[in-house]
Amino acid sequence: MFFIHEICTPTRVDENKNLKLFSAFQMINDCCDMWFDSEPVLKKYFHEKNKTQMATFRQVDIIRVPKMGEVLTISTSLYRCEKYFGFRNDIIRDEQGNPCYLSNSMGVGIDLNTNKLDTLPPEILQTLTFDKMYDMEYKNRKIRLPKIEPTEMPMYKVMRNDIDYNHHMNNCQYIRIALEMIPSDFSPKSVRVEYKTPAKLDDELTPLLYPIDDVYCVVLKCGEATAAILEFV
Repeated sequence: MFFIHEICTPTRVDENKNLKLFSAFQMINDCCDMWFDSEPVLKKYFHEKNKTQMATFRQVDIIRVPKMGEVLTISTSLYRCEKYFGFRNDIIRDEQGNPCYLSNSMGVGIDLNTNKLDTLPPEILQTLTFDKMYDMEYKNRKIRLPKIEPTEMPMYKVMRNDIDYNHHMNNCQYIRIALEMIPSDFSPKSVRVEYKTPAKLDDELTPLLYPIDDVYCVVLKCGEATAAILEFV
């Protein structure tokens, strides 16, 4: 298990001094990425073989939204690896150790030389540390869109500051864009994201909004492809 410590600084909170959901996703994403520092054999293998990991799904359940000034601890733990996929829990806790955000994520190994899925060899797999699967609700990794006509929202062009070290739009930016499409007074208790085709610099994303009851789905189209599907409940 890997830990980082954060503070709800002024730039990470909203007008009511509550931690922004976008900022919470950034903290989770950072810890998930830096988790590789706790697995030096895997990190070296990825570097030498020119491989990387890409997220394909993330679920985040919001238990309590922290306020400005709170000190938080974020943890990432690997609980299962299959042929191509790795499964991890990411948890944000307050100073008392109580969970504020619970996350389940799935990532896939990618060979950057071929841009194809890649498996871990047994000798690398056996070096990994596995933790117990956290006791939370594990939702379906496939988001079913409601059978209604979506509302097409204003186009978003991917900018330089959206791009990360994998040379595509960082996963957290999809959350930031989608949150602008749903009502500002809606406070989701759970978010699911399917990451599809990574958006790149200057790509034009067309958001499609599917509102139904107390659920909002946002599909970010990139031309004919789908960059991401997000569900806010």
